[in-house]
This record gives sequence, C-alpha cells and structure tokens, in this order.
Amino acid sequence: MIPSSVFAAVHVIPDPPLAWWPFIISTVIKMLLVFTVYMIGVAMLTLAERKISAWIQGRLGPNRVGGKLGLLQPAADGVKNIMKEETLPAHVNKPIFTLAPMLAFIPALMAAAVIPFGAPWDSRWGRISMVIADLPVGFLFILAISSLGVYGIVLAGWSSNNKYALLGGLRSSAQMVSYEISMGMSLIPVLLLAGNVTLNEIVDQQANMHLWNVLTLTISFFIFMVAAFAETNRLPFDLPEAESELIAGYHTEYSAMKFSMFPISEYANMATSSALMATLFFGGWDIPFMKQDNTGGVGILLVLLSIAIFAVKTGFFIFVFIWIRWTLPRFRYDQLMSLGWKTMLPLALAYIVIVAATLLGLDYLGSVFPRFQRDFLWAHVIPVYGLAMLGVNIVLVIIVFFILDRGRIISPAYGRATPQQIARLRAVTAVRSHLSPQSGD
Repeated sequence: MIPSSVFAAVHVIPDPPLAWWPFIISTVIKMLLVFTVYMIGVAMLTLAERKISAWIQGRLGPNRVGGKLGLLQPAADGVKNIMKEETLPAHVNKPIFTLAPMLAFIPALMAAAVIPFGAPWDSRWGRISMVIADLPVGFLFILAISSLGVYGIVLAGWSSNNKYALLGGLRSSAQMVSYEISMGMSLIPVLLLAGNVTLNEIVDQQANMHLWNVLTLTISFFIFMVAAFAETNRLPFDLPEAESELIAGYHTEYSAMKFSMFPISEYANMATSSALMATLFFGGWDIPFMKQDNTGGVGILLVLLSIAIFAVKTGFFIFVFIWIRWTLPRFRYDQLMSLGWKTMLPLALAYIVIVAATLLGLDYLGSVFPRFQRDFLWAHVIPVYGLAMLGVNIVLVIIVFFILDRGRIISPAYGRATPQQIARLRAVTAVRSHLSPQSGD
C-alpha cells in the first residue's frame, strides 16, 4: 500500500451526511438517467458499428433511414425485430430457452450500477455521489456479476438441443474460464497500488499520483484489455459464434427479440468493459490538470465536465473495440486457449510478484529515508513514488514486449511452424499444383 504521505498534497473533505429522502430521490433519478442513457447508447452502438466498419472499408454504411446519416437505423432494426415471428422449436427446453437471453443481458446492466461516472456533487441537500450504488466492494462486485453473463450463453446453447449451438456454448464457457482468471489477476496490481477496492478511491489514487495507471501498470492494462475482448466475445475472440464453423453458435435457434437480446448484451458488456478500463487505468472521471475535483464535493459545472470527460474516455475504448473487430482476423481455437493459459496467466502472476516487490521496496525506502517521500526533483508535479513506478514500468514493458515477445506470441497470425517449415510446405504445394492435371499443362 502506498504511504499516506504520498497523497497528502490533496486534502479530501469527508462527505457531509445526506438525509434519507434526498438519498432515495437522487438514487431513483440516477437509475432512470443512467439506464436510459445506457440503453439508448447500446442501441446507437449498432449504428456506430456499421458506420465505423463502412468507414474502414470505404463504404457509406446505413443511409436510407433517418436521412443521409441513417440515425434511425437502430429504431428500424428494433421495430423489425419486434414485428418478427417468435419461433420456438419443438425440441428445445422451453423454460431455459426463454430465460437464457435474460441471463446474458441482465449482468451487464448490473455491473454498470457501481461504476462512478462523475465527480461527487456538493448539493444543498448534501454530497451526492455520481454512481448508482457506491459499494465499498464495487470492484469485486463487477468481477462477480460480469462472470454470470456466460451462464446465459451456455444455457442458450444447451437448451437449443442443437449441436452447433451446444458447441458455441461450450466454447464460450471454456473461453470464460481461460480469461476470467487472467482478468482478475491483472487487476491485483491496481488494488495493491490503490490500497482499496472502491472504484472512487482508485480514481482518486490516480489523480493524486498525477499518473494514470496505464503509465505505471501498462502490462496489467494490456492483460485486462485482451481479457475484456475475450469476455465480450468480440473479434478476434468470437469463437463461440464463429459463423464459418458454427453457423451462428449459441443463438442459432433464436429469432426476433430473443435473438436481439444477445447482440444487445454483447454491446452492453462492451460499454461496461470500456467504462471499467477508463476507470481503472485512465483516471475515470478525473479532470486532468485540476485538483479541485478531487477535494470532495464540487459544483454542478465541474460535475458535468467530469461526466463529459468520462464519456469521452469510454467512447474511445468503444471505438477500439469496433476498430479491432474490422481489422484483425479470428484466432484459431488452439491459439485462443494457448494465449490464455500459456501466456496471459503466467504473465499476470509474474507481474503481481514484481509489482508487490516493487511496492514493498519503495515502502522500505520511505521508512528508512524519510526524505524519499518529501519534495525534491519533480515532486511538485509527480510524487517520487509515482516516478519510481513509472521507471519500473518502462523497464518491464521493454523486457516483455521488445525482448521476450517481439511479435512471436502476441499475434493472431502466430503459428508453431518455423520459417524453414513454411518454405518447405510452399515448395511442396508449388510442385503439386504444377503436376495437377487442372494446371493447364
């Protein structure tokens, strides 16, 4: 844990008591606003996906409904799915078949309830936190709830009584088990650095160090981002769907709104993962180059500014999700499992040991040499503790990505064959094509 003297530069004023009726009213208002924005945003993400993919591929994208921009395309898709006939094959397990889409969708919304989206508001009735449920274990709550979404996918594959759907559900469960562990392990360094599991405290720790965690814990961020792609079943980790192999995977037998719930849950999980990455590694709602928002409650203007900054950070990661989908090819299944068990998990465990040893060493220096925690070179901009973590992080990034890996493992095109074996196979293929009767000879 970081010594308290590191954070002495910013004095946090304790929250004044909030009466019961402002608490209930503000919570209801936050629930209505957040989930309304969340649902509308998830619907608009389908339009963003199509527009960004069209931009990458040099097309126009949706432009028939809602003017040239196609802004009403999500509404048209929703009306179409509502009007479609609900098919219910005779061979399915009807109760579980109906329940599975809900189990896939609800956990994504529940996880969003504990993510802080703005600075606390110092209102006339008391301090109101910009989070629906400010749980002391919010971080652990997200890990627990987000892991439940896979049950909807597994049950959808099993209850469909279809071999392709069952294979998609089994793939999703294996993928979740493989990457859920790495995701949890990658965030332990964040908790070690913050000394707390409350998301607002993690945001304050990054603000007080004047360094985002992505700069001090880059490898944790990399592992978490890769695991987030796998957990949301997005390319290059969409093996549970894999249209070329499994038709549509676990939702092969679904139609109409039941089918729509699965893409909606995927986009909701994508938005939740993006908000979590922005919170844990990019300062969350913290306003850069400003300390006033970290002293406790602030005015309404700073609250709105912090919400806008959080929305921009979250939107950036959503764009990365979409960008990667239309840029990288799909992993092979053996590559998917090998990356999770042979690379991500050992790297996360080794990184925990290194970060814990580094923090212990810095704490020892702070106790033996008190001047280590006082102001000297650059301390008025970045605490010495942060500078030390930044230096260690740079060394580890160079060792992991530029010395040990060098594009051999962290690459979707990676294979076990050596360049010599590939050249030999190409020569054999060329000889066979030359001897083939269809070659024109």
